[in-house]
Amino acid sequence: MTAPKPVNLALQGGGAHGAFAWGVLDKLCEDGRLEIDGLSATSAGAMNTAVYAYGKMKHGADGARQALHDFWRDISDAGQRYSPIRPSLWEQFFGGQDLGQTLAYHWFDTFTKVFSPYQFNPLDINPLRDVLMRHVDFDEIKRCDCVNMFICATNVRSNKIKVFHNEEVSLEAVLASACLPMLFQAVEIDGEAYWDGGYMGNPALYPLIYDTATDDIVILHVNPIERDEVPKTSHDIHNRINEISFNSSLLREMRAIHFVKRMVEEGWIKDEFRDHFHFTHLNIHSIRADDVTDRFSVASKFSPDWDFLCHLRDAGREVTAAWLEQNYDAIGKRSTVDLQQEFQ
Repeated sequence: MTAPKPVNLALQGGGAHGAFAWGVLDKLCEDGRLEIDGLSATSAGAMNTAVYAYGKMKHGADGARQALHDFWRDISDAGQRYSPIRPSLWEQFFGGQDLGQTLAYHWFDTFTKVFSPYQFNPLDINPLRDVLMRHVDFDEIKRCDCVNMFICATNVRSNKIKVFHNEEVSLEAVLASACLPMLFQAVEIDGEAYWDGGYMGNPALYPLIYDTATDDIVILHVNPIERDEVPKTSHDIHNRINEISFNSSLLREMRAIHFVKRMVEEGWIKDEFRDHFHFTHLNIHSIRADDVTDRFSVASKFSPDWDFLCHLRDAGREVTAAWLEQNYDAIGKRSTVDLQQEFQ
């Protein structure tokens, strides 16, 4: 039997759209031909990472699949209880479930621009805290040796990225990675305040390059990179700004990787210095959710609807199956993303 090929995964954040990444992980576990060495992740990606790692640590690949299912089911149940932007029955009947068009969403969007979470949530209540605690033992996960975890958060004061490694992964670290500043108070860890990692690393790629021995990085793009039409309405403009903002750090890092690889491959660097660069054999791959998530607005990232989450999961499984069929043979040999074409 052929041994699984090692890969690293980079998981973007995206709220409920993280259910697409759930589907990707589920399919990879089921398929079994790839072994995940490292996971660099932000926000919803960080939650997927912690749940996957704990499930894998306790009961292998099948345990990881079950853990992810149970976690997202719990997310849906908690969202039905706590979400302030659920469509009314009247809106569901006449207008479907586009949260971006509901009165509740417009009210909540305005409210959070006027009042901060320090004002409307002085006790810092976060339903995600209880959900995560029910599904991950964070004392045990620090000893995880089945996958390298890199959880990304943004340091509020220094404007720098913070990456939490296995022994640093805690409930607070995952909550920090998913801390949207208009909804939750900054998460304090060792005297530093952190917001959502998407602002500075969505996610960071450099830990996968420098802190693992695996040359293949599969980037999971949850936030659409390209759109065919220029947004014209206020709602569409806000949606596109959100997508551009949360893709910017990742695209900058990929451009830097392309630049350094080009320097190495074209002999711009003297031979005696080449060993100092970790890019020589680096292979970049990507699984993109554009065709799935570009139909939904930023508001849908707050949707707790179980059917919607399962739809994204199933889409993630389908896209991953097609990606494996097309790209499996290239793993360990070459990139399947043309960095020059994508980022020049």
